[in-house]
Amino acid sequence: MKQNQNEKKAIALKYENEKEHAPKVIAKGNGLVAKEILDTAEKHEIQIHENPALVELLDSLEIHQQIPEELYEAVAEIFAFIYKLDKDL
Repeated sequence: MKQNQNEKKAIALKYENEKEHAPKVIAKGNGLVAKEILDTAEKHEIQIHENPALVELLDSLEIHQQIPEELYEAVAEIFAFIYKLDKDL
């Protein structure tokens, strides 16, 4: 099955700094699965950040796999941005 290049992709990350060394992928999907991930995030008031280039890199990871060290900086910037948004609300 050929994937549509305009098809939406979503990756959900989780980071528990008390328990884990790095954030990990907890959900990922394309099309309808991506829509479900985004809808669930919105329902639970979880901030959503769009970064297609980073999604492509994270898409190669397995569910429950921690992000590689090469992506720490990019993901840390997103977590910091989201933390600030949550704090300002």
